[in-house]
Amino acid sequence: MPIDLEVAVQNCAGVRIAREIGAARVELTQALALGGLTPSRATIELALETAGHDGPEVHVLVRPRAGDFHYDRDEYEAMERDVRHALAAGAHGVVIGCQDATGTLDRDGLARLRDAAAGAAVTLHRVIDTTPDPLAALHLARELGLSRVLSSGGASRALDGLDVLRALVREAAGEIEVMAGSGISGADVVTVAATGVDAVHFSAKRTVTADGGVRLGSADEGVGGHEVTDLAAARSIVDALAGAQAA
Repeated sequence: MPIDLEVAVQNCAGVRIAREIGAARVELTQALALGGLTPSRATIELALETAGHDGPEVHVLVRPRAGDFHYDRDEYEAMERDVRHALAAGAHGVVIGCQDATGTLDRDGLARLRDAAAGAAVTLHRVIDTTPDPLAALHLARELGLSRVLSSGGASRALDGLDVLRALVREAAGEIEVMAGSGISGADVVTVAATGVDAVHFSAKRTVTADGGVRLGSADEGVGGHEVTDLAAARSIVDALAGAQAA
């Protein structure tokens, strides 16, 4: 069965690669090394211009900071506004996630962000993998009318969460999409896709480093660098899936 491709990108160059490989969507973000943060309004606008009318849909990650997904009042206010701004800029959907103090999904917070999306597609991100019960989280996402969930099956890599991914697909029963993501490469995408997921999500990234010599932040060891989407890595995933479908 054909499977949708979603590429996590940070800029127009990533959107161009997603378009070249025929991806259905991009998840637009920044700071992938931190798990992704909300991109700027200008980044959203430029990504949409690059995608054009016949390119991949642009879905914007809304995450105000790194760390956990238990947010305070100010952070919810920022996320709600970011959802509205992203969609006002022309984004096709948003990617969200939040938890309460127990680690389960925050129903009220998700409903608030869903309502801010005003009917646009909403994806639940990998917060699902940090909840005590991913299947219960899936049920809640479905009840709230979200479009899809992104999951690695509760593991650090999707390849290590295959059993949970299969269970999510069964529980979804076609009423909400299940998209597998985290660490997916051309070497394992066919195995992950065989769980029956509706889509695979990958960043196909490489790191560009430079010795800056001066620390610029608390996590910086004096080596500057950034991650970029790599066309060869993205193509290897497409080729692997095409080869499996032709076999």
